[in-house]
Amino acid sequence: MPKSRSIARLIPVMGLAAALSGCITINLLPGPGPLKEEQLSGTGPGKVLLIELSGLLSAQEGGGLVPQPNLVAQIKEELTRAAEDERVGAVVLRINSPGGTVTASDILYHEVRAFKGKRKVPVVASIMDVGASGGYYVAVAADKILVHPSSVTGSLGVIMLTMNARGLLEKVGLEATAVTSGPKKDMGSPFRAMTDEERAIFQGVIDSFYERFLTVVREGRPNLTAEQIRTLADGRIYAGAQAKAAGLVDAVGYLDDAIELAKKEAGLAEARVVVYRRPGDYRPNIYARLLSGGGGWNGLPSLDLMTLTSLVRGGTPQFMYLWMP
Repeated sequence: MPKSRSIARLIPVMGLAAALSGCITINLLPGPGPLKEEQLSGTGPGKVLLIELSGLLSAQEGGGLVPQPNLVAQIKEELTRAAEDERVGAVVLRINSPGGTVTASDILYHEVRAFKGKRKVPVVASIMDVGASGGYYVAVAADKILVHPSSVTGSLGVIMLTMNARGLLEKVGLEATAVTSGPKKDMGSPFRAMTDEERAIFQGVIDSFYERFLTVVREGRPNLTAEQIRTLADGRIYAGAQAKAAGLVDAVGYLDDAIELAKKEAGLAEARVVVYRRPGDYRPNIYARLLSGGGGWNGLPSLDLMTLTSLVRGGTPQFMYLWMP
């Protein structure tokens, strides 16, 4: 057998051996890539951009085979691109979220407000299954809010999530010891019970975040007085018609209605409905992805150990604008 043919046969074997030994890295899946615009419907030079805000609001990076930007980074990227496109005449926020961390909710609210300041175009929020707590917090940054007849919204307020694993540690014979510079340094530790004084300190922080929530709603819903908002913001949820009657939203309607309202507010008789997507992300219509695993009710947590573990990372207390039944 000629030597050249023998070497050719050895190359694939050598490549496999190198891969198994960790000498090289082979990326079988492409990276996320930059956003690309895709038209869903409509005609005309003007555009209505549809932005999806679904699942838990968090800046935490997600897992998966193909890394994706976290939700906050994703929305920031979309709004930045929209601000640079003069043909984007309106934006529709398709919200399906029970809320999330206080900071992520506030950043998203800020980014929507900043976009409106740059472009002066109408922004319409369309609440799908749920737009509660932090989801509603972001919605009030829009000029108009629509809810589906079956939407759940409200839950205005703050919750702090923490765990107490002291009983579990005692059962397995473990004891945690903290050496601190002050008596309050380890307050909220999952390894011991919270004292009354520590609870009062946490309550003060929660009250501060709660007042921030009320201020944001007051700015976004000038039709409501401060007293009315405080009455509505006791943590309860509202169905679509109830939210409309209370003045928390502007109308009950479907996503199509929100798009038409955005066109009307922008003075567009005709417009193309567009989305920003990444390579490999197929969206055939305005409901795509939302109903096929892009958040929705799959993003709504149930109060179980797995949820607490994921939200309370490392045992650190988390302040949340979150509806968590």
